[in-house]
Amino acid sequence: MTVPFRGSPRPTIGVEWELALVGRGDLDLSNDAARLFDAVRSDHPERTAFVHQELLRNTVELVTGVCDTVPEAMADLAASLAAVRAAADPLGIDLICAGTHPFAQWDRQQLPEGERYAELISRTQWWGRQMLIWGVHVHVGVSRADRVFPILGALLHQYPHLLALSASSPIWAGHDTGYASNRAMMFQQLPTAGLPFHFDHWSEYEGFVRDQTVTGVIDHLNEIRWDIRPAPHLGTIEVRVCDGVSTFAELAGLTALIQCLVVHYDRRLDAGETLPWLPPWHVQENKWRAARYGLDAEVIVAADNTERPVTEDLADLLDRLAPLAAELGCADALAGLARIPERGASYQRQRAVAGATGGDLRAVVASLVAELGT
Repeated sequence: MTVPFRGSPRPTIGVEWELALVGRGDLDLSNDAARLFDAVRSDHPERTAFVHQELLRNTVELVTGVCDTVPEAMADLAASLAAVRAAADPLGIDLICAGTHPFAQWDRQQLPEGERYAELISRTQWWGRQMLIWGVHVHVGVSRADRVFPILGALLHQYPHLLALSASSPIWAGHDTGYASNRAMMFQQLPTAGLPFHFDHWSEYEGFVRDQTVTGVIDHLNEIRWDIRPAPHLGTIEVRVCDGVSTFAELAGLTALIQCLVVHYDRRLDAGETLPWLPPWHVQENKWRAARYGLDAEVIVAADNTERPVTEDLADLLDRLAPLAAELGCADALAGLARIPERGASYQRQRAVAGATGGDLRAVVASLVAELGT
């Protein structure tokens, strides 16, 4: 089976930002996405193409156009957020972004109409109905198919860095899970989700897609829900590692890091280098450590079993990428990531609010409402 890869002449950016709807009174999830979509279409038709329906009726997804720089992508998202907020306000709806809602119950959520969603739940059953989770997806353009899997494999070195920085799902259905990112652990339960397989060549991926299609595992490429995956029709690598991100500063920083990493590895290929890779057992362990311990994780940074605190390795990584970030116009955004360990990642901030309020999870949601877009 041939899977054409469109290719991108530039390392363009596209961002998908999932937001949860909460009622202004009780701060529980609100299944009012349909009314909100109607209001956006009516009052802000110019943003309709950038506001999408997701799996549940409590969710909207803001998407950018094809952007060249991180500031351009953030401005695009800001315009959509302003339109959605203006439409949501008269409906008594507030917005949050985190990997999970702290106290909402999964069995009270409603699916939108559509065969795609019905088929997913029919197949996945209990695990599919449990997917009360939100994330951020970042696309970066890649020029040719033969570069996709070398770059994708190298990006897995930074998987724990991205997850630890964005981790925002410590509390689920009213209980502290003990994880920084419970979302990462839950989402991998779906068939075709989780870590990508290792391929050396695009033709091996095409063989995989053929096998998945012939055996009925997938009907469409977008049903391969890996944490990092090719998007052949867009000519991008799509990084889906991150939990939901509640602030523009953190969102910009993570987007900048992903763009810089893809360009960095692409240029190393230009220089004739063989890109680094980690054995899959190390990649899997790093994902678990980042999901469990967040910024306190010790991660495996080389195939020879070398380990480092993720924050130390991140600091060195940001220094190495700083000149490239300046070239790409995202130096400030990238540098801002260094402030997350100082301020506390979202999972730490949520736990701090819960601790300061005697475990009041409504207060945690209220803090996420206040953070959104700051």
